[in-house]
Order: sequence, then C-alpha cells, then structure tokens
Amino acid sequence: MIVITGASGQLGRLVIEQLLEQVPASQLIAAVRNPDKAQALAALGVQVRKADYARPDTLKSAFAGAQKVLLISSSEVGARVAQHKAVIDAAAREGVELLAYTSVLHADTSRLGLAEEHRQTEEAIKASGIASVILRNGWYHENYTAGIAAALIHGGHLGSAGDGKISSAARADYAAAAVAVLMASEPQAGQVYELAGDAAYTLSEFAAEVSRQSGKTVTYTDLPEAQYKAALLQAGLPTFVAELLANSDAAAAKGALFDDARQLSALMGRPTTPLAASITAALKA
Repeated sequence: MIVITGASGQLGRLVIEQLLEQVPASQLIAAVRNPDKAQALAALGVQVRKADYARPDTLKSAFAGAQKVLLISSSEVGARVAQHKAVIDAAAREGVELLAYTSVLHADTSRLGLAEEHRQTEEAIKASGIASVILRNGWYHENYTAGIAAALIHGGHLGSAGDGKISSAARADYAAAAVAVLMASEPQAGQVYELAGDAAYTLSEFAAEVSRQSGKTVTYTDLPEAQYKAALLQAGLPTFVAELLANSDAAAAKGALFDDARQLSALMGRPTTPLAASITAALKA
C-alpha cells in the first residue's frame, strides 16, 4: 500500500493521478485532512483516510498497512516542523518501509527563509531511522504563471529577483519525480534528489515570454525586498504570504532557485516542461 499525504492538494492530486497509471486504485491511500473534499478520488477506487498533520491521533489509522508513504510538506508555514514530526513518528510506529518527503531545493544550504523548516524536517527523518528519500523540489512554474492574469491587466510583473536565474518546472513534473521514486525497482533509501527544471530564466525573461505569447506588453519591475512585500500587502495578500514571496525572490537574486544538474529530468526519464508551455496553458485557462 502507498499512502499519499495531502492528497487533495494540488501536488497530491497529480501524484495520485499519475500513480493510477501504474498501480490499481485499491493499492493507493489518499490521506487527507477533510475526506469530504476527496470524493473524486474515492470515486476512482482510491482509499480515502482522514489524516490531519495537527492531530496525531488520526495518523495511526491513516498509515495502517502502508509500505510506502509520501509526506507532502504542510502548507502551514511556521507549524510545519511539529506537524511533520507527527507524521514521521506515526510512520515509524506503523513500520513503514520507505518515507519520501518533499523538501526544498538545496535545503541544507538554501538562503530561502522557508528552507529552515525543511532542514529541521530532514533532520527529524534522519533521526527516526526510517528508510527515506528526500525530494528537494525547486520552484513551480505555477508560482509565477498564477500571476499572469494580473500582469496582463497592469502591464507589469513585480519582483525582487533581479537577474537571478530560476530553474523552475511544472508541478506535474515534480509529481512525476515522486511517482518515479515510489515505483522504482532499485533501492531508494538514502537518496537525496535536487530537483529543478532543465532550463533557467530571469523574471525579465519570464515577462518577455508572457508579452510574446499574449501580444500585450508586460514589463518586469525589480523592487527592493521591503517594497515588494509592501506591494504584495497592498494587493491584499496575507502578511506571511507577502513575506514568503518577497523573501523567496530576494533569495533567488542570490541563486537560491537555480540548479543545472538536471536530476529532475533524469529521474522522470524525460525533459522537464518548458516554461513557455506553462505560460501557454495559463493564457488559455
């Protein structure tokens, strides 16, 4: 049995969909906070079990009978370490044979503010003694393509990444990497994968591609981190989200989102999705 935590989330759903191409639905467990939001997965024959990272009592039954668990990192920044430790402890108690975790690119050395919780989680996994594999995911194309509609309205894209190169990939690519690890015939325990897109770009190049495809001029304006955060707050984003995005862009300016090892495409067995393709999809949405 394979358990996917956070299975009703954007990444989790893609992992389940891709796993269904290789294994019977009866062998998959969608561990979700709210089972009512996972009825589409249940309709496919996937077992849906309640699993709330913040309620350790729900995790024992969620992991019962599991050989492999994919721990998709919590979305609750600031509470992640305690929540992840609850999952790790439950997996250890249930005798899980392999625990895969979605960390962040170069977590051990990253300048990203959000990397600290990932570092602590990786340390907790190592200390647990569970056979594990770490999937250090880079940035998603969608982190930027989600803002295309607003960029077209305002004719501009704001950020703090300067000329920093960003090696992002599509969310579906990272899902494919997780599936490759879960389905691998060769041992995966102990592996740490630095996952990023095959090609890198600056935010100026991102804006230029949006302009080319849309036929509308979109310019990139680089701001100091504090000013970018203020602009995000003015746009209505919650404080923690504004801080996260501004910090991430500032770190990108110093290379935090760049990687050219191409481990993601090697793991998937195909090239990563080009940024241009994701922009095309976003413009059609």
